[in-house]
Amino acid sequence: MSETGRSTRERILQAAGKLFYGEGIRAVSVDAVAEKAGLTKRTLYYHFRSKDDLIAAYLEIRDQPNLALFRRWFAEADGDVAAKVEAIFRNLARSARHPKWKGCGFLRTSVELVNLPGHPAMVVGRAHKKRVEDWLCSVFEEAIALREARQLARQVVMETAGAAAAHLVRGLMPAPRKSIKVAKGRRTIRPRIG
Repeated sequence: MSETGRSTRERILQAAGKLFYGEGIRAVSVDAVAEKAGLTKRTLYYHFRSKDDLIAAYLEIRDQPNLALFRRWFAEADGDVAAKVEAIFRNLARSARHPKWKGCGFLRTSVELVNLPGHPAMVVGRAHKKRVEDWLCSVFEEAIALREARQLARQVVMETAGAAAAHLVRGLMPAPRKSIKVAKGRRTIRPRIG
């Protein structure tokens, strides 16, 4: 691709990124992206076959920077692997408090396209999530030789967030107390939480 073609494509992606992130992918038309990029719609379609392809490309350019940011936060954190993973979430929480934060572009896009699992952007989103999981898995395998590294990595990237949250809650709950209840002439012991 020529330098002019590359810069045009980059302009389109930059304009799309600002609009998609700011307003949502469904709310933004191809006309709006072309106008923001200072191009005709025809020029936009020369570089992207469809809006769906543009949405996927918007996420593709976020993939490596996001992963690099997680790696940097991990590397810069002090402490053991657990402390370093916690630092990723601490940095995410700090970022979320920024006035311009509108959430993760991957998650926001997946919410808007939840009924279209085969959409090109959903494919890109799943691939990004897998790369983050693979990176964490390799960190866990290398740093602590953990046999369950894949499962732990999956929990950290929240594929199994419900199970991870339940595990955390169970770990802090007091043991259930037993109560005695009489049922039709016989005594039964039933656990009671309280």
